[in-house]
Amino acid sequence: MRTSVLSPSVAAAPSPVRLPLELTERATASALPTRLRPADLLRLTDEGAEDVLSGRYDHLLPAGGRWPVDERWHVRLHADDEVDIWLISWVAEAATDLHDHAGSLGALTVLSGALTESRWNGTRLRNRTLLAGDQAAFPLGWVHDVVRAPDSAVHLAGPLDPTLSVHAYSPPLTAMSYYEVSGQGTLRRTRTVLTDEPEGAAK
Repeated sequence: MRTSVLSPSVAAAPSPVRLPLELTERATASALPTRLRPADLLRLTDEGAEDVLSGRYDHLLPAGGRWPVDERWHVRLHADDEVDIWLISWVAEAATDLHDHAGSLGALTVLSGALTESRWNGTRLRNRTLLAGDQAAFPLGWVHDVVRAPDSAVHLAGPLDPTLSVHAYSPPLTAMSYYEVSGQGTLRRTRTVLTDEPEGAAK
């Protein structure tokens, strides 16, 4: 810091400027890639779950209610320039691998069964179980893996077949990056793929 030749003492550092909360929120919002917030995406996935349960999307579901048992299944419920909404059916041991959603925010609501999410918290992976009715939001930079919860979660979640969740992404997905945890306990990106499909569906 430069000091005045008239005053050899060091001037005190200026106090930081504090913007009103509404201006701070507006500045943060303008830096995001979408006008929708995590709370908006949580609401959209909740509404999508209600619509699935009410039968609105029966025409999109597997014929005869026969959910795939060998691989994850998904269908787009809604798409526009701002948001994509998906229904996903999960099968045992079909992990998505550690991934992010590139420049998209995300959220999910569990309809039935239970999911296990492994999330990188900056130093290690942390697990949580999401039961039917639970929700989760994914801000930018969120790195996680999602899998149907093990059968031991049945007593918590009821029947696990089918395990269904509704996901929303804004802006709609265009890419996903995949990661691995190195031997030094750091996160290393292994690849990035262009995709408009959800939750590690494109490898």
